[in-house]
Amino acid sequence: MKWGLITLGWTFFGLFFASEAVVSRAYAGSSLRLGAALATWLTCAYVWLALTPLALYLARRFPLERGKWLGNSFIHLAASFLFATLQLAAYVTLASLLGIRNGRESLFDAFRNLFISNFHSDVLTYWAVIGLCHALDYYRKYREREQFAAQLKIEAAQLETRLARAQLDALRMQLHPHFLFNTLNSISVLMAEDVRAARRMLTRLSDLLRASFENSGTHEVSFREELEFLKNYLEIEETRFQDRLTVRWDVDPATLDARVPNLILQPLVENAIRHGIAPRASSGLVEIRARRENGTIQLEVRDNGPGLASAPPEKLADGIGLSNTRARLEQLYGTNHRFEMTDADGGGFVVTIAIPFRDCAVPGVESKK
Repeated sequence: MKWGLITLGWTFFGLFFASEAVVSRAYAGSSLRLGAALATWLTCAYVWLALTPLALYLARRFPLERGKWLGNSFIHLAASFLFATLQLAAYVTLASLLGIRNGRESLFDAFRNLFISNFHSDVLTYWAVIGLCHALDYYRKYREREQFAAQLKIEAAQLETRLARAQLDALRMQLHPHFLFNTLNSISVLMAEDVRAARRMLTRLSDLLRASFENSGTHEVSFREELEFLKNYLEIEETRFQDRLTVRWDVDPATLDARVPNLILQPLVENAIRHGIAPRASSGLVEIRARRENGTIQLEVRDNGPGLASAPPEKLADGIGLSNTRARLEQLYGTNHRFEMTDADGGGFVVTIAIPFRDCAVPGVESKK
């Protein structure tokens, strides 16, 4: 394919200059047979075709690039003189064998006359070949860099997807063993004390696991689905802690159709229960808030536990649930999100998340409200 195109290019070169010779002779009032013009210029072109592989080798061996162009330019200058001389000598020899040239001239006279008239143009022809070779090489390298950059982007996107999926799977694995152990232990205890409560707890556990498996691999769900999952989770926890846990909901209905990361609230609520409710003997409160504001959905999980007094923010941030949540938000939204951990007014601990409001009915489109 490559050499077919090169041969075609040199053939076009011969035909172009043959036609130019016919037209210029006709304009000057001289006659020139088309066959003779074609034989002359196609012979010249195919001599250049025979020299092209060596010219391409020299172009790649001595590239005109930064740091090398001066020294390599002198090499190509010397090569251009040599190529012009070789081309003219080869042409004169072939023209003599094919009967194209004037038979009254000796080979030396024919070579001398052509050298005087055509040497400079043949030098320029060599430089044109070198320039075209460099232009094609630069274009090829540019395309390779573009393709490599595009491939890197694809691989980076695939890696981010796999990482996000791995983090989501890690979150589920964190939920299942720890949570299942406590829940099954509570069901076992309730079977001896309150069968109806144990049965209700088992039903909620079944709903929770079904929802978890159905959304396996899903990075975003509607906030309505997230709340349903969270309600099943908290109903189990309320059964476990009984009067020690009170849950309060403050959810704006306008947030229900927003797209949010799957399992974004559960680790925050689990953290609130573990650090704010479980260590104390008295009753505790966990409050979940959601509102829509300035094109974002803002989520809050707060408790009335000891707050940051029990542990500094950096220690809390190192927890699996909170650190996982932070990493997932950074992957999904970059800098276009807010994740804060602070003491709550009046005591307790509050985690606040703000992410772009995107309606489930219009995928990928952020709300302007």
